[in-house]
Amino acid sequence: MPQLIRPSTALFPIALLLLAIVSVQAGAAVAKSMFPVAGALGMVAVRIALGTIVLGVVLRPWRVRIVPGSLTALTIYGASLGVMNSMYYLALSRVPLGITVALEFTGPLAVAVFASRRLVDYGWAVLAAAGLLLLLPLGPVAALAQSGGIDPVGALLALGAGACWALYIVFGQKTGSVYGAQSVALGSIISAVLIIPVGLWVAPPAVFTSAVLLPGLIVAIFSTALPYTLEMIALTRLPTRTFGILMSLEPAFAAVFGYVRLNERLTSIQWTAIALIIIASIGTTTSVQQKIAVPVPD
Repeated sequence: MPQLIRPSTALFPIALLLLAIVSVQAGAAVAKSMFPVAGALGMVAVRIALGTIVLGVVLRPWRVRIVPGSLTALTIYGASLGVMNSMYYLALSRVPLGITVALEFTGPLAVAVFASRRLVDYGWAVLAAAGLLLLLPLGPVAALAQSGGIDPVGALLALGAGACWALYIVFGQKTGSVYGAQSVALGSIISAVLIIPVGLWVAPPAVFTSAVLLPGLIVAIFSTALPYTLEMIALTRLPTRTFGILMSLEPAFAAVFGYVRLNERLTSIQWTAIALIIIASIGTTTSVQQKIAVPVPD
């Protein structure tokens, strides 16, 4: 039977998720500024390697007993983390931060829509989708909103990252119900095994210098260790649809950090789209405060 969570309790996972969003975008802005030196895949390798070390020290995943029945979900969760990060950084090297995140968000938005059981949640999803349509490089409105064309390869990579993000949400919730916050460390180990060899193979020699490793540590903490831990805690306390729609704040924070850190300016139409997404997020947050039903882990 589902267990109802009081409004005051619901605010806690919401706050954790918002903090994770801020952390991810701050880390992404720092990472993109390092692409000319380390390359996109080089920064992915540095981020995952250092992030996995930090998570290992903090969470000590070697103390966890692996449950055989959860191995498939855990493997998909870890693989989706690694591939998502790789495709996201490759897209980020071609497309502005705010637009990249807007395209990537198609994954969690799809999860939110398909998982919904209440009409009001569909309404908030539609409002968020309207904002996304103004940000995506589609149609005449997008042509007016963009100062230049969106790189098609970058757009496809961002959409691929969105598909991996959807897998992360679905299988992260399943894994989190078994291992809790330790899922983050276990998933990061899996992603490290898959991604680090490829990233280091194509990375320039500068990736091993302090000029890259020190910013890489900041990226690892802000983009991996801190947000994944916070998101995993939130995933186990929020319905899948609510988690997905709340993540619609990502393009807004991405646009802000892209402007402040990377001098990536958006048009008035794009800011209007971001405002629609924020309104949708406020609406779904209000819905969460009224009543949240989540399954009790076995």
